[in-house]
Amino acid sequence: MSPASTLRMAALALLWGSGFLWIKLALHHGLSPAQITIARCVLGTAVLFLLARAAGQRLPRSRSTWGHLVVAALFCNAIPFALFAVGEQSVDSGVAGVLNATTPLWSLLIGVLLGTDRGLRPLRLTGLVLGFAGTVLIFAPWHRSGMLTWGALALLAAAASYAVAFAYMARKLTSGQAPLAYSAAQLLMATAWTTLSVPVAGPVDTDLIGLGAVTALGVLGTGVTFYLNYRLIADEGPVTTATVGYLLPVVSVALGAVVLDERVESRVLTGMAIVLTGIALTHLGARGCTDMRLRRGARPAPTAPQPKNKPHYAP
Repeated sequence: MSPASTLRMAALALLWGSGFLWIKLALHHGLSPAQITIARCVLGTAVLFLLARAAGQRLPRSRSTWGHLVVAALFCNAIPFALFAVGEQSVDSGVAGVLNATTPLWSLLIGVLLGTDRGLRPLRLTGLVLGFAGTVLIFAPWHRSGMLTWGALALLAAAASYAVAFAYMARKLTSGQAPLAYSAAQLLMATAWTTLSVPVAGPVDTDLIGLGAVTALGVLGTGVTFYLNYRLIADEGPVTTATVGYLLPVVSVALGAVVLDERVESRVLTGMAIVLTGIALTHLGARGCTDMRLRRGARPAPTAPQPKNKPHYAP
C-alpha cells in the first residue's frame, strides 16, 4: 500500500472512529438526538455536493434511482444516525463503537437468510457464531452490571439497519457512476427524512463545544470520510479498505477513555476482541470459498460494484 493510501486509511479510521465521541459531546452540550441527526445530514450533504461538483459529477436523473435512494437513505442514514444519537444518551461512546462493529455479522446473517450468500462454510459459520457470542458477552444479560438496556439495543439496531441498507444497495444501487453525486443525493433524501423529526427536536440550546462537535460529525465524520473511503477503494480495492472496520472500535474506545474518561470493563474489551475475531473468520471463509471454486475450474462470479452511496462501518 502506498504512503498516501496509508495516510488516508489512518485518517479514515480516526475520523470514523471519532464519530461516536462527537455524538457524545454534542449530547453532553445540550443538543437532542433529533438535532444531531438533522445537522449531520445537512452538513454531510453540503460537503458531498461540493466534492461532487468539484469532480464534475451530476445528480441522478432517473426516477427509479431516486426511489431507491429514498429507501437507502432511510436505512443507511436516517434510522442509524438517529439510533446512535439515542443510544449514546445512556451508553458510552467507546461501547457504541464496539457495537457498531457488528455490522458485517448482520450483513452475513441477512445474506444467508435472503439466499444471496450461500457460501456459509464451517469457517464462516464459526465466525458468525463467535461474533454474536462476543456481542452477548458485551451485553451480559446474566450480570448485574450487564448492558441489556434500551440504549444498547438501539445501538445494535443501528448496526443491523446498516446491514439491511447494504443488502438493498447491493441489489438496487450497484452502478459505479458518479459515486460522490449519488451519495450527496442519498444524504439529501436522508435530510428530508430527518426533517420529519423537527416537531420533536426541541429548541437549540447548546454552546461552542456542542456546535463544534456536531459540525465535526457532519463535515468530517459524514462528508469527508466518504471521499477518503471512495479514494481508498479506487486505489487499493474494497478488500484492503474494509480492514478499516477493525480499527474503528479500537479508536472509539481509546478516544472515549482519553477524552471522556470512560471506563471500559474487561468484559467489554474481551467481547470486542471476540467480535473482531469472528468478523475476521467470516472474511477468511469468504475468500476460502472463492479460492476453492477457482481450484475446481469454475469461473469467479462477477462482483457487483461497491455500493456507492454509503461507506461501511460509519457510525
